[in-house]
Amino acid sequence: MGKNKTMVTEFILLGFCLGPRIQMLLFGLFSLFYAFTLLGNGVILGLISLDSRLHTPMYFFLSYLANVDIAYACNTVPQMLVNLLNPGKPISFAGCMTQTFLFLTFAVTECFLLAMMSYDRYVAISHPLRYSIIVSWRVCITLVLTSWACGSLMAMIHVSLMLRLPFCGPREINHFFCEILSVLKLACADTRFNLVVIFVASVFVLVGPLCSVLVSYTRILFAILRIKSGEGRRKAFSTCSSHLCVVGLFFGSAIVTYMAPKSRHPEEQQKILFLFYSFFNPMLNPLIYSLRNAEVKGALRRALCKESHSQLE
Repeated sequence: MGKNKTMVTEFILLGFCLGPRIQMLLFGLFSLFYAFTLLGNGVILGLISLDSRLHTPMYFFLSYLANVDIAYACNTVPQMLVNLLNPGKPISFAGCMTQTFLFLTFAVTECFLLAMMSYDRYVAISHPLRYSIIVSWRVCITLVLTSWACGSLMAMIHVSLMLRLPFCGPREINHFFCEILSVLKLACADTRFNLVVIFVASVFVLVGPLCSVLVSYTRILFAILRIKSGEGRRKAFSTCSSHLCVVGLFFGSAIVTYMAPKSRHPEEQQKILFLFYSFFNPMLNPLIYSLRNAEVKGALRRALCKESHSQLE
């Protein structure tokens, strides 16, 4: 029987099973969101690279978060937009595996980056006098390289285990991109070992960094309560609460997707969850982490003033 099976060479992404008019409406809306994502993160990268006042560890981590968010969006959103315009257009097996690998790499990297950024804020608020010593440039570079290495390694493990499985049909993926759980459902073999590895990896990648974030922000909260200035307390609390909202949205939707019992969450609801942490989250990060920040606003004003002066000359 095994010799008579035809191996799949391409997949078809079903995307959102909606009417043509609604799909065109979603195409326009998602294209706008995609443009905002690229523009917002691009502006942050430009400001951080051009303004020397932003050459600090905090904005170093933020620049890498912006890079990951841009890569995130470029990996999944164009395929989704193509699918909305031309439903049923196939994606090659190699292209699907590459998309899965890149998505997992960026997802894991962002998990660790968010944990590192929360630790950076904890040190800055709780130990301001020793901040430059604890969070040195060597430490920053090491942490960022470690996050990328962990992301690439995790993705390589999952994709390697998936490539060992036979795919002999059907070839329709009920998703808008090659998400690993949706692809595994099409394998013509027992995938229980893959699912166990995904669950164990989720504990390490999601629960571990989330606990680190919660511990850091709990300590930040106690440090904020010790601030004598009411204005300083309000400013610090406003910043940290907005950060926690983004972190909660990202980790919460990911944990529900990969660790909650699947019988309670139909596939269409899973797609909506993926929209939150693979599409809307990269768009919200520049607004929450940067454009509400006084230093970034100042850098933006200086850049605009400099541009206007150069045009007048």
